[in-house]
Amino acid sequence: MSVHHESEPKLYRYSRTVCGVFTHVLCALFSVFITVLSRPGSSLFSWHPFLMTLAFSFFMTEAVLLFNPYSSPIKKLKHKTKGRLHWILQGLCVCCAAAGLSAIFYNKNLNDKPHFTTWHGLIGVLTLAVVGLQSLGGLPLLYPKLAKGWSLAKLKRYHAASGLLTYLLGSLSLFLGLCSAWFSSSVSGYVWYLAVLCPVLCALVIMSQGPALIGWDQAPPLQSATVTPLPSV
Repeated sequence: MSVHHESEPKLYRYSRTVCGVFTHVLCALFSVFITVLSRPGSSLFSWHPFLMTLAFSFFMTEAVLLFNPYSSPIKKLKHKTKGRLHWILQGLCVCCAAAGLSAIFYNKNLNDKPHFTTWHGLIGVLTLAVVGLQSLGGLPLLYPKLAKGWSLAKLKRYHAASGLLTYLLGSLSLFLGLCSAWFSSSVSGYVWYLAVLCPVLCALVIMSQGPALIGWDQAPPLQSATVTPLPSV
């Protein structure tokens, strides 16, 4: 752990670690819950909630938390290795989201239903496009030769900041999906509220640890200016 993190209060570090571990567990449990509920393979539509949840709840969350200095499961590995694993997880996120979108698109065609008529559909396709662009934007960080004339330090911060916004879009898409007719008819009562809390809580934890992920909390403290006394006459 860096000197900066060692200088932080223990309570602060422990709380960040607990929140990170909590997010790992929560996104995994939520993904399993949707998998059991949707029963992928039982119908063409069933692939949509399964794949979208796998993309935006599991793969994207784990991709972001790889760089978390408090709860990353691979925090002892080199930054370059983390970057490659991050890109692989983001690639899996894009593939699952694209497959999920294809499943619902084809299902609507078979049933002669209109496309993208709800906020869930519009935000979902927008999120897929942004995640794809975000993955392409990470290539110069994996292969610095592509970043000609650009500062890698600035690119990393821009990529991390835009990644957090992308995560918010993914969480919003999941939230709107939980408000859909399919999910509302599948669960009821407190189960619905608990399910809705999952993407909301994960997003809150990710956003609260945003400065650590971007690196803003690692900036050296400002030094106070020293005043040189005037010579006595």
